[in-house]
Amino acid sequence: MAITAQEVNKLRQMTGAGMMDCKKALTEAEGDFEKAIDILRKKGQKVSASRADRETKEGTIVTAVSADGATGTLLSLTCETDFVAKNDEFVAFANTLLDLATKNGAASIEQILALSFENITVAEKIVEMTGKIGEKIEISHFEVVKGEAVVPYIHSNGKLGVLVALTNTNGSAVEEAGKDVAMQIAAMNPVAVDKDGVDASVVEREIEVGKDQARQEGKPEEMLEKIALGKLNKFYKENTLLSQSFVKDNSKSIAQYLDGVSKGMTVAAFKRVSIG
Repeated sequence: MAITAQEVNKLRQMTGAGMMDCKKALTEAEGDFEKAIDILRKKGQKVSASRADRETKEGTIVTAVSADGATGTLLSLTCETDFVAKNDEFVAFANTLLDLATKNGAASIEQILALSFENITVAEKIVEMTGKIGEKIEISHFEVVKGEAVVPYIHSNGKLGVLVALTNTNGSAVEEAGKDVAMQIAAMNPVAVDKDGVDASVVEREIEVGKDQARQEGKPEEMLEKIALGKLNKFYKENTLLSQSFVKDNSKSIAQYLDGVSKGMTVAAFKRVSIG
């Protein structure tokens, strides 16, 4: 049957697919729009499968904070090329997914993928977008942080994002302090808030590395443990957030900076996500 330009345009507006793809789908479906949409979805699934082994090293990071300021969420949507990552539709899709996740109280990527999106699941919608854009697309990270006040930060290239949760804020300059700390996290990439948060396997590794270094320097075997613990303390100072020197004023640690802003203010938690 003959497919009119108006029908092609209607399907294109409904799906966002290319004109030729819409015409082929409508022709195959004999003018049935629902069947044509299914055909386009199947095309998307084929594209998605064929690109399953592709790396997604580009993308965008979006963040949101609840109305009460106590919960922050971060989502990274990744793709194959910078060209797609900067596309307005791609960025809008990332924001839509984050909004959907926060409204439904999602706590993981798996839960987001199972949510309903325009009468299909988010997972199916991502397949559709893969077919439309022609690149592999995936949600690579989803993080939730809670505290008295959560402050988000996204680096100017949109590929590095941070959420930082503060406690004992006492109504002081939370936004400015939070942004300063978030920028510190973005720049210095700490492994934990403080030494108590460092994973035991990391501590073990650092002690062993310290012993090996001391041994290679010819230190006595009975001194290795003490030397390694000294190196571990240096590791804590350089790699845990509250102990790090504040990049804007290296005469202070982050803990001292926050306490100076408001007595007792500190960091409860943070998340840092980078694409690429």
